[in-house]
Parts: sequence; structure tokens; C-alpha cells
Amino acid sequence: MKALTVDEKLELVKRNTQEIVQEEELKKLLKEKKNPVVYWGTAVTGKPSLAYFFPLLKLDDFLKAGFKVKVLLADLHGALDGTPWIDLENRYDYYEEAIKQIFLALNADLTKIEFVKGSEFQLKPEYSYDILKMASLNSVRDCTKASAEVIKSSDNPKLGGLIYPIMQALDEQYLDADVQFGGVDQRKILMFARENLPKIGWERRVEIMNPMIPGLIGKKMSSSDVKSKIDLTDDEKTIKDKINKAECVEGDSDNGIMAFLKYVIMIIKEDTKKKFVVKRDKKHGGNIEYSNYAEIEKDFIKKELHPMDLKNAVSEEIINLLSKIDKKKLDSLAVKAYK
Repeated sequence: MKALTVDEKLELVKRNTQEIVQEEELKKLLKEKKNPVVYWGTAVTGKPSLAYFFPLLKLDDFLKAGFKVKVLLADLHGALDGTPWIDLENRYDYYEEAIKQIFLALNADLTKIEFVKGSEFQLKPEYSYDILKMASLNSVRDCTKASAEVIKSSDNPKLGGLIYPIMQALDEQYLDADVQFGGVDQRKILMFARENLPKIGWERRVEIMNPMIPGLIGKKMSSSDVKSKIDLTDDEKTIKDKINKAECVEGDSDNGIMAFLKYVIMIIKEDTKKKFVVKRDKKHGGNIEYSNYAEIEKDFIKKELHPMDLKNAVSEEIINLLSKIDKKKLDSLAVKAYK
């Protein structure tokens, strides 16, 4: 396989992202470092769902661009966000297996992905010392503002929610990362990291954000809202039922079905040079094939592609993706993790 140029790597990394802070820093990094490190983290809270295919597919882009990928399974962050401490070990086991299986379903090279357990480095004295240093430089308001869109909020927030952004900032340093990748809902924490790491003697990193995929009921796909997401272990009937009930107004492409099609299904299709096939009765025009998302969106907006036909095709693609998941293994781990 021909080696990618810096510009080709840059375009691959930029694909399907919403914001990069800063792009010039990213380009400089790609020029100066053959195998930079990107880290993506997830707190071990609710069950990983179909929505995880989006960021993990994006991590595969980083792999193809020559990055070393570190996946932080943040057990302590999970506790700070409400996971019972007694469940942390079992939740970690579930997350590790679920995410590995998603990567395998995407044909990603697991040998180039490092899984890191948060507590293995976050409990070390030097990390704790840096938490205290950063805490001394920030107010309650600063930390509350930074964590506003990530941590469950209330009128009387837990102290752990204020520590959360400090730890996420320090993770960049202690994972030896050049880039942190996350959802745009984490923007305030990522900017908190860029602002605060230099204050305690560490370098700021490049922050790359992907857009948030709408849920099936019209909001962010959430692991805690059963109706808004498809579980990795859902059977075919459940998947079809959830897709059939999902919001998908004829002519309006702003919905979770179209978003998953755009950011996951069609990226896989384009990269593997395969077509997206919508099966239709001959009296409705017969089957139709699409090579890219733009063609689908155009027909959908023009009402030449019916929502029900689209839903049926998307259901088949999701069923195919999840057929690669070892559902029995995940279900057995879930019994301990989510009792």
C-alpha cells in the first residue's frame, strides 16, 4: 500500500469531524512525527451502543493516517459520573470486550490499538499531585462550566463532577498523547485542557471533535435512553422495530437514521467500494443503488426515496454490522456489570 502524504493524512483525519483546534498544529504534527498518538476516552457508565461505531470508525481513520491509537477506558471517571464503585471492574470488562468487538466488526487492526485502564495511572502520586496543582488554579465555576455538557448536573452537584475535567485534561499528558479526540459535546473540557496544561508546565494538545449523532427519537443517541439507541446485543426483530419507530420525516434529512447512514454506513461502503442498496417493489421503481451519501440525501429531500424503504435498507445494514458481535459473550458480561 502506497504511503500517504501529509496532506492525504490530514484530509483523512479531518473526514467527518466538526472542529479541529488547531488545524495548523495538526499539520505541523503530521509533518514532524511519523506515528503521533491520539487518545479517545470513554467513562464506563451505561452500555456502549450502536452509536459507538461512529467514533471507533473515526479512530480507524487515525490508524490509516499512521497514528498510534490509545483507548482510555476510564473507570474512575465512570465512578465520578455515577457508576457504583463496586461495579467498576465488571463495567471495565464489559466496555473492553464491547469496544474490541466493534473494532473487529469494522476490520480495524487491534494490534495497533492500546487499551488503557484509567486507574492504572490515575492513582499514581505524580498524577494526584498535578490534580491538586490544577485544582489550585481553577474555581468551582471554571470546573462546573467545563463539565456542563458531560457530567450529570443538578442544583447540588457532586464534587467528583468538578474533578472530572481536571483529570481529563491531565490524561493527555499521562497518556503521552499528541491529540485528544472526542465528541463536540466535550468541547468545553477540551478547551479547559488547552488552557490549563501549560499553567502547570505541560504542552497543550491538538483537540479534534466529531459531531454528535442524533438519537432515533430526535436527540443525541444516549446509552441511558433505551428508545433512542440500538444496543449491541439487540436481535434482528428488535433492531427492525426500533428503526421502524424512529423519527424519519419524508423530505427532512435531519434525523438519526440519515446521520448514521452518513457517518457510518456510507463511509464503510465508500472505503470498501460497495453500493448501498435500497430494495423496492417493481411497482415503486425497483431496487436502487447509491455510491455516496449525497445521492441518498438528494433523493430523500426530493421525496423520491420513501422513509420506509430507507428504514428497511438501514435496518439490514445495521443487522449485518451487529452480526459480527458476539452477543452471548456480551450478555454474559452484562449480567455482572449491570446487575
